[in-house]
Formats: sequence, C-alpha cells, structure tokens
Amino acid sequence: MDNLNWADKLRKKLHCSADSLGNLCVEAFHYLALFGIGAITAYAAVVTFIRMLGEGSISVDDILLLFIYLELGAMVGIYFKTNHMPIRFLLYVAITALTRLLIGDVSHHKEPDAGLLYVCGGILLLAFSIFVVRFASYKYPSTKSIDTSGKEIT
Repeated sequence: MDNLNWADKLRKKLHCSADSLGNLCVEAFHYLALFGIGAITAYAAVVTFIRMLGEGSISVDDILLLFIYLELGAMVGIYFKTNHMPIRFLLYVAITALTRLLIGDVSHHKEPDAGLLYVCGGILLLAFSIFVVRFASYKYPSTKSIDTSGKEIT
C-alpha cells in the first residue's frame, strides 16, 4: 500500500503544479489582451480626433464614432476590474454603430428605402434586447454579487 501512496502524492503534486501553471498562462494572456485592446482603442480614438481637427469640420458620424470608442474603452475598463463582460455594453456599441450607419446613410446617400427599415428594426431589436437583459438580471440576479474592484460581496 505504501508503494502506491508516494505515487498518489506525486500525482496530486504534479496535478496542482500543472493547474497553477495553466492558470498563470491564462491570466497572463488575459491581461496582455486587455491592455492590447485598450491601447488600440485609445490609439484609434486619438487618431480619429486628430483627423477631425485637421479637417476642420466635425460631423455627427465622427461624434458617434468617438462614442463607440468611449463605450469600447468602458467595456475594457469594466472587464479589467470585474472579469465580467456586461452584455449590455456590447448591445450599446451595436446600437451606436447602427445609429451611425443610419445617420450616414440618410444624410449622405440616396432616398430612404427598405434598408432604412432594416436598420431601424435592428436598433429596435437591440433596444428590446437590453430591456430583456436588464429585466432578467433584476428578476433573476446572479448568485454572486461582485463590486467594482472585482471582489465578491457577501
């Protein structure tokens, strides 16, 4: 029996070490990816802002694009602090992007057609999705509550 006991202890130690190394690699990739996404978002926002200043004119499309960058930055910040991605923020980005498409299409292109109705329907569907997500999270809260620092509230 003692012959197998040392093997079992070694197996458990190896398993624990592999778990720790795997968790370290996953967390390192997680943080590197977050910093990369945050840096790229900030760079894109700055380049867009400088381009707008250089042109000397700012359109509603440009302002909505800056809002998209702001929402993406907020998503990265929230995900960095809590390790959770609120789906609402993705829906807000999608609504802003469709609104930007809608305004650009109406102000710069042809007369309204069925495509306009599709974009408006998409915005309505996304707004309804936000309502459903918010209602579901109110009615059926998660079993764990997490504060802004990422710690579980007891």
